[in-house]
Amino acid sequence: MFDANDPFELFAAWFAEAEAGEPGLPSAMCLATADGDGALSARMVLLKGADERGFVFYTNMESRKSDELNVNPRAALCFYWATLNRQVRMEGRTEAVSDAEADAYFASRQRDSQIGAWASPQSRPLASRAELERRFADFSDKFGDDPVPRPPFWSGYRLVPDWFEFWRQGASRLHDRLAFTRSAGGWTRQRLNP
Repeated sequence: MFDANDPFELFAAWFAEAEAGEPGLPSAMCLATADGDGALSARMVLLKGADERGFVFYTNMESRKSDELNVNPRAALCFYWATLNRQVRMEGRTEAVSDAEADAYFASRQRDSQIGAWASPQSRPLASRAELERRFADFSDKFGDDPVPRPPFWSGYRLVPDWFEFWRQGASRLHDRLAFTRSAGGWTRQRLNP
């Protein structure tokens, strides 16, 4: 399967193996962004959707990552599955998901996670843990037993890759590396030295 011609098919196969064999969160991925001055930042986020259109994650649209993506929509993702000795990296542009997609995903979240989205102005200074817990309690009271709507400041991004690299650990550090670059006619595949 390492010689696949479609990076989305290869990712789907590897991700299925990670879901079956990787303890913890196989959907955890490192998201790297840069601000307008080129200063980089990276953090772990969770993959919430993957298809031929790209790779989706959700966040507070007023967070640092969103501020950076609004200035510079290019980003990189990296998955590392230690148990499988595999890594997948990808780079591309990001775009906002549709309101319908964001609404559907938000509705699928656990209620406490929905309320947490309202309670946390992500990436902003916080005086104390007690303040966050108070806001959580306030929003819990506000919504009561009613459905929790998606906050207007909460949505998602889709990274649309134009480059992938699949890495598989090999003996004697002779790792397998396979890169895909998007071109007008599809994907160009190239093996890389370890």
